[in-house]
Amino acid sequence: MIPIPGILIAIATLPGVIVHEMTHQLFCRFSRVAVFDVCYFRAGNPAGYVVHEHPPNPYQTLVIGVAPFLLNSVLGAVIAFPAAIPVLKFEAGSPLDYVLIWLGVSIAMHAFPSTGDAATMRQALSRSIFTRGAACGNSHCGIDLSRRSRFDVLAGLALRGLRRGIASHSSHRVPSFDVTSIHADWAPWKLGI
Repeated sequence: MIPIPGILIAIATLPGVIVHEMTHQLFCRFSRVAVFDVCYFRAGNPAGYVVHEHPPNPYQTLVIGVAPFLLNSVLGAVIAFPAAIPVLKFEAGSPLDYVLIWLGVSIAMHAFPSTGDAATMRQALSRSIFTRGAACGNSHCGIDLSRRSRFDVLAGLALRGLRRGIASHSSHRVPSFDVTSIHADWAPWKLGI
């Protein structure tokens, strides 16, 4: 396997870095945590950052740290999925479909917490009275390992594979836009999910 420098991945997935940092900033605002500095993208390590005050409540820290995981995952799937159907199912994708797939995968790739996010969440959880002890002992290690092993790339590709599996398990007729027929074609029990 050829090692790919992280900066090249960050440049290729620029929208994902920007959405990741915007999500941190947005949830700082929602949590009423002051933001001192924001860098949406730079050619360095880290590729982007948000400097904010130390939240008084450890759960605010957890929400700010986990928000990109949730939002990037959902947003990446919502953007890429509709474009993947014509490409994978009908083999008739337009250039816009390919751009949307790249955009969705790049956003989904940056759903995983960065090493800094993981360390901050671990500290917040260790301060919480509900999670003291073994429950948070190695949470940082698992998140950091997922980043170092490029598990984020695999997760982005897994979303693509999931979309391909859903498209291949739907009926072979051209899907109608009737909500009941779409629901029946893509029912989880029919897909084996």
